[in-house]
Amino acid sequence: MKLSGLKYLTNQGIENIWKNKMMAFATFCVLLISLLLVGCAGLFYINMNSMILGLGNQNEIFVCLFPSTPQEYVEQVDSQIQQLDNVDSVVFIPKEEAYKRMQHQITQQGQEILRYIDDSEFMPDGFSVTVANNDKIGETTELIARIENVETAQSSLQVAEFLRELRRVVTLIAGAVIIALAVVSMIMISNTTKQSVYSRREEIQIMKYVGATNSFIRTPFFVEGMVTGFFAGAGAFFITWAVYKSVYDILMSQGMLMSAFGIGSLIPFNKIQIITAVAYLLIGSLVGAAGSTISTRHHLDV
Repeated sequence: MKLSGLKYLTNQGIENIWKNKMMAFATFCVLLISLLLVGCAGLFYINMNSMILGLGNQNEIFVCLFPSTPQEYVEQVDSQIQQLDNVDSVVFIPKEEAYKRMQHQITQQGQEILRYIDDSEFMPDGFSVTVANNDKIGETTELIARIENVETAQSSLQVAEFLRELRRVVTLIAGAVIIALAVVSMIMISNTTKQSVYSRREEIQIMKYVGATNSFIRTPFFVEGMVTGFFAGAGAFFITWAVYKSVYDILMSQGMLMSAFGIGSLIPFNKIQIITAVAYLLIGSLVGAAGSTISTRHHLDV
């Protein structure tokens, strides 16, 4: 096909949107809603996954050294822990701070006893270690426990197992919901595009009778569907951006919720806005173009 012919067919496709504005608007609305349903479900999943990972990062390994460990060996242990693959951060806890923490955590009866032992020298130095992958916290704890001068290394494996199982369940549920929404959306889009093409079946048949090729007939519908899908994707992106930012700001203003439920691990929209925009525009354009093109097939058999 010559460039001039392609330009003509492209212009025809754009003009058809205005000529059939009611059906084009219906297709736009269906594509917009479908993209929003699937897109919001996907964004909800990635944020839930990020929150679970954030909660996992709060699961610490508490390391106690042997009492009276020389300072040079304390620094050596610190260096060895930081060299482990799964370690994210290491915070040194001197015996004085460990003593204060114990005072806050023990019972009233224990605090009465500590009045007569107002001395932190019996407490060991230690470390608070966070890991990059909470699923491997058990292995990391074992590796730390083997380091020389480490007396104990403890972590909550039950919490790690619970978070791992929670993430698996969330993935399964979110995957099922996204697939179901995608199927429902495709059915809605298919029915709408079929109705749009059906309303112009006589126009297609006349073009076929006068000798127009299938590609000549389909190209304007392809362009029409692609343009409609592109604008539906743009609309879905801006609606998602506005809603996401509002919800994100509200949740981030709640300090207690941030720490208790891992809300601090929510993903800011500016970190995902490019990939979200590309996904909306690309999927909207492809689905709109494919739906319009496929729907013309039945009416081309004259």
